[in-house]
Amino acid sequence: MSLQARAREALVRPGGWLDRVGDDWLVRTGPDRRRRPVMRLAAGDVRALERDPGLSPRAQGGWVLAGTDPEAAPARLVATTLRLDETGRNVQVRINRGESPVAWLARRKGPDGQPYLSAVEAAAAERLREEFERALAGGRVTMDWTATPRDRTARGPGPAPTASLARRRIRRALAQVGPGLREVLEQVCLYGSAIQAAERALGLPSRSGKVRLKLALERLARHYRMI
Repeated sequence: MSLQARAREALVRPGGWLDRVGDDWLVRTGPDRRRRPVMRLAAGDVRALERDPGLSPRAQGGWVLAGTDPEAAPARLVATTLRLDETGRNVQVRINRGESPVAWLARRKGPDGQPYLSAVEAAAAERLREEFERALAGGRVTMDWTATPRDRTARGPGPAPTASLARRRIRRALAQVGPGLREVLEQVCLYGSAIQAAERALGLPSRSGKVRLKLALERLARHYRMI
């Protein structure tokens, strides 16, 4: 039996639900987190569950399989994270992981009948997004990824080493993508903006955002040595 099939079997049991703790997706069968999870899932397994049979928010937190909880309203998988707003404050925003702009473009087909984004390009975008979430774990995240890190001695300890390293990796990756392309990558992959919203924010011509994003992801994939 595949891992996804085992996860479905566990989630249809009474009290079965899907939890996320940090980067871990956990299948639980108790009412809360006091019991050990019965298994861990990768992000790809969770996306497969979301497609079939679907996931719905659980009133107590987490998600259940669609149709197993009569009180759960059908919805896409949504998570809360932090980002820096225009005033420089950290604010909570809700990110729709199942319908992210990159996931949407990866499912769309071009005139040639092929997906607009290749699997490698989508994977590069996912890797950059994961790095961003690691950087967020350190607290405040600057929107200027080209800035030189400032000395934090006078203000106490800086971010955790993992978060600090993630920020450096993001800076290197965006530098390799280069100006003119990196901006749309930041808007779409880091901040979850729809492609049309990114075009408006950056003052780009309509429908040019997809072209720039694809070029940016090609360069990002090369930087990650995926191609």
